[in-house]
Amino acid sequence: MPVPTALDALPRPPCAETLGWEVVEARPADGWIRIRFEGRPEFTNPAGFIQGGFLAAMLDDTMGPAMFVYSEGRLFTPTIEMHVSFLAPARPGPLYGEGQVVQAGKSIAFLEGKLMDLSGTVIARATASARLVPSEKALAA
Repeated sequence: MPVPTALDALPRPPCAETLGWEVVEARPADGWIRIRFEGRPEFTNPAGFIQGGFLAAMLDDTMGPAMFVYSEGRLFTPTIEMHVSFLAPARPGPLYGEGQVVQAGKSIAFLEGKLMDLSGTVIARATASARLVPSEKALAA
């Protein structure tokens, strides 16, 4: 059972529903989170592997929540830039993302993430820079 986090107070957005997003574990004080995703057959390319855009979306939806729980829900993180390295093909099925806050300043956060399959094989890694926006301002829209 995951620890309570600031994410518990938010409704799940449609993108999270699409990706099968679920918090598995979190250490808010460390800026770390583990998310489960469902790599659906609908996400596959002609070779039968999950298309890279879906994997990038999973990584983005892992790193941002790491900062959100770290800030106890006070800061929302629109991504400024993200670099993804695809390391292995991903087949449909459960995938696990781990997000980590590397550094958080006054207006920018630096984040890292990795996406793994059930065997622990790292499928993709990412780094991102994100703006830090007060949640009440970002989520009011």
